[in-house]
Amino acid sequence: MARERLEGILNLYKPAGKTSRQAIDPIARWVRPNKCGHAGTLDPLAEGVLVVCVGKSTRLISCIQEQHKVYRAVFLFGQTSDTDDITGEVQINESAPLPSRADVEQALPQFVGAIEQVPPQFSAVHVDGKRAYALARRGEAPELEARTVHVYRIELLDYVQPRLELEIECGSGTYIRSIGRDLGQKLGCGALMSELVRTRIGPFDAESAVPLEDLTRDNLAVHLQPALRAVESLPRQTCTEEGLQALSQGRRIPLELPELATGTSLALVTSVSVLAALGEVRDDGTIQPTIVFVAGD
Repeated sequence: MARERLEGILNLYKPAGKTSRQAIDPIARWVRPNKCGHAGTLDPLAEGVLVVCVGKSTRLISCIQEQHKVYRAVFLFGQTSDTDDITGEVQINESAPLPSRADVEQALPQFVGAIEQVPPQFSAVHVDGKRAYALARRGEAPELEARTVHVYRIELLDYVQPRLELEIECGSGTYIRSIGRDLGQKLGCGALMSELVRTRIGPFDAESAVPLEDLTRDNLAVHLQPALRAVESLPRQTCTEEGLQALSQGRRIPLELPELATGTSLALVTSVSVLAALGEVRDDGTIQPTIVFVAGD
């Protein structure tokens, strides 16, 4: 008997020691011929929430990546490395005095808001068409430009010299390693990241994530969530059959939520709350579909 074609979103808990690709490789095999991809890469050092999209839900990967992320990170003062974390070539700065808790508390607000951040040399950023980490591994220190990233909140959870634990809420493209590196530079002693746990992406949290070791081909379907879950924070409009037909053809439909401003994104759903499309409000009072899930006749 042929297996059902699986669709949906999996909130996976990635263990440390695996790349994100290694974590989802078995899932990709189980769901073939459907597509499978993940939103927001975690380095091998890191563990935590890895959102896996299956089938048509892969169209939502970029949307999920743009949502707020929350991390719990541990940094060690008085140490630096070429990777900005403990996996690299570590150098101990024994002569630099370690900061006090007050010093740390005074410095942290400078890393909240829209900040300029240089990615780590060992990162996936492209430099002249090549990944920065590939250049760094060859001994070519890539010149990386600062980028604007958004850090919404930093909370100091614990500090016992030299170990600092922070909770960080941030936007897409933020490197947690870089925050630790720059904080260490600011305080004059250096710092590197030794642990990282992603506890949330948008509505997906670590408490409800499925551990990779508990996942099997037979129970995967049970853990898949509907695509609508990924965009539950968006305004929602229920479509008529006529509207669904128009969306399937890429045509605009009338806006029934007049309070929404031009440019607002919203979820368009069927009468049984299945995600049919994502759309954007246009200035003529219509909705232009941007990602369509519903199939035409």
